Order: sequence, then C-alpha cells, then structure tokens
Amino acid sequence: MKQHAKKKNFVVIGGGTGSYTVLSGLKKYPVKLSAIVTMADEGGSTGILRDELGVLPPGDVRQCLVALSSSDLLMRELMNYRFGSGGLKGHSFGNLFLSALEKVTGSFDLAVQRASEILRLQGYVIPATLQQTHLVAYLRNGKMVRGEDNVQKADLLRIKHIALQPKARANPKALKAISRADTIIIGPGDFYCSLVPNLLVQGISQAICKSRAKKIYACNLVTRARHTDAWNVKEYATQLERYLGCSFDAIVYNNRKPGAGVFKKYARKGEQMVLAQKGLDKARFVGADLLNKGIFAPQKTDRIHRSFIRHDPDKLARLLLKI
Repeated sequence: MKQHAKKKNFVVIGGGTGSYTVLSGLKKYPVKLSAIVTMADEGGSTGILRDELGVLPPGDVRQCLVALSSSDLLMRELMNYRFGSGGLKGHSFGNLFLSALEKVTGSFDLAVQRASEILRLQGYVIPATLQQTHLVAYLRNGKMVRGEDNVQKADLLRIKHIALQPKARANPKALKAISRADTIIIGPGDFYCSLVPNLLVQGISQAICKSRAKKIYACNLVTRARHTDAWNVKEYATQLERYLGCSFDAIVYNNRKPGAGVFKKYARKGEQMVLAQKGLDKARFVGADLLNKGIFAPQKTDRIHRSFIRHDPDKLARLLLKI
C-alpha cells in the first residue's frame, strides 16, 4: 500500500503584514502551519483596546487568523473591516471581536482558540506570550522610548538596546510548536516592532536555537527610515542573529527592483530597497524575484504609512518550500 508523506511542520514567527503574506502563500501547500505572533503591539485600535479594556493586543493575531482562515471571503473581510466614522472610528471589527472573546472566556489564549474554530483555520495562531508587556528602546543618549507605537515613530539609529517591560515568559504552546518544527521562518516584518519583540520573550530564542529545524530569515524589501537606514541584506541578517543568538541556515531576499515611479514615495521618506552586496555566501543567501506586481493602496484609517511594495505570497512560498 502506498504511504502518504508526512506533512512537514512550518512555524512562522513575526507579526502583521509580513506574517500574513507568508501564511497566505504557504497555506496553499500540504504543510502544517503554526504562526507565533508578537504581543508588543499597542498602536491605533489595538492600543486603545489595551488601555481601556486591559486586554492583550489583538491586531497582529487578527491578521494571522485571517491569513489562515478557510471561511468564505465575506467572513475574512468582516474580520478586517475598519470603521471609518462614529465612536468606533479606527477600530477593526476583528480587534473588537477578539477583545470581546477574551472578556467572555477570561483568557486571550482561549479567545484565539475559539476564533480559530469560527474561522475554520488551516493551522494554528499562537500568541508569543500571554503576559502584558511593553516594548522599550534605550538610546545611546540616555533616553528611553516606551511603547511599540512610540518606538515606531522614534529615531533608533543610535539605539543601545531594546527590551520588554515587564519581562515576559513564552506561551507554552509557542515553545511546543518550535520543538516540533521542521522549518522555522522569521520575517519579513518591521525589524524592531514585529520581529525582535518575539525574540525578547523569555524562552523563544533559546527554543529556536536548540531546535534542529531549518531556520530561515525572510528579509524585508525596504529599509525603514531612522530605524534601519542603509541596511543591506547581510546587515539585516547579522543584526537579527544578534537577538536570536544563533545563525540562520538560509536568508531569502528579493533581487528585483520595482519601477522608478513606484519607489519615488519611499525615496522622499528616506527609505530604499534592501540590496544584496557582492560576495554573499550563496549557500546561505538565496535571492529571487519576490515582488508582488499589484499595488496596495492604504486605507484612510491606517494609523501608519503602509508600504505599496509587497512580497508576492506565492513567489515567497515557492522559494521557502524549495529551501
């Protein structure tokens, strides 16, 4: 009798649009998916809900739930719907839904589980920690920037170090997923606000480094002004490995430039495409055309500048699976 190959366990670590893109591409393939999501977000709708209700941040979790959902399009659009006026202006329905579920169940972990059942997930969404914590950046001039939303807006070119306050322990489900992983993918995503916060959670980095899984970093397409100015592919990987505490087996990056017209917006903001310098170790650094040809227009209610330049979910998934 012919035996079916066992599905590989893929763990995606990050948050926001980056994880959404990776998960959207990989879910089309016969792999087991788990998303470990940053819990440091506190801007916009998420920040208001944290302050007023004392709930854990739902925003990045919502995006991963939508990415892995097998529910119909209407349900996914409903989870992402953002109110444009009235007392709920700026709030995402999905954020309100998750926060309400947390209040009803008494547990954010249980809220995510129930939402997963409702959305018929093709995988698992796992908060990196279940403790309230905040992102704090310490600068070389002695100043401290507290809160993910403030860190987003701060000049981090002279950053000394970044931490979580109070310290947060890893969600046991996250550690279990990492221990069972065949492949671990970190990124793409905002370096200091989406990727590093996961690695600051006690136990996460240690579990990744201990794992025998193939460790892959999906590098960003564009630098972030005043955060990662002039960083190239190797710099991104090197800096992230400092927080991780071990090396990646592979770093995937985009090697195609978008049209000049598309990129003018970024040049005005002091941002540029993340480039690969000559002499990279081709055994570890894998370049390909990963650009999405579509243009993603920002919504009027978006709290921060949204990138028009995006990874193509299918191109990225094919490259990750090939590795």
